[in-house]
Amino acid sequence: MSSKIGGLRTTVYKVPDMDAAKKWYSETFGITPYFDEPFYVGFNVGGYELGLHPEGEESMGERTANVYTYWAVDNVEEMYAYLLNNGATELEKPTDVGEGIILAAVKDPWGNALGIIDNPHFNIVE
Repeated sequence: MSSKIGGLRTTVYKVPDMDAAKKWYSETFGITPYFDEPFYVGFNVGGYELGLHPEGEESMGERTANVYTYWAVDNVEEMYAYLLNNGATELEKPTDVGEGIILAAVKDPWGNALGIIDNPHFNIVE
């Protein structure tokens, strides 16, 4: 096999209200979408994609937090407070997990798990 797996590229959140989610993520991340269609909205977040996908009535089940995507930040406590003040709800309080790595997670207004991490072993891509 000549193909190999590379780094992560895209995280997609399903949302019932694309316009509200697009507005919330634009304001929260301080960026506008690079791709904006009714069937998909994509944001370039430091070279990685955050996608929004419309969620139909048939898939409006309970959300789970089985998989987290952690977005790089330079101050977890500050960003955690910012997210909570802007409509997110608490999921995982800021925690120092060792070796200078601090992480936390919230739920966006649609119940999707949104993790944040300060990991000094990786540089934040601007």
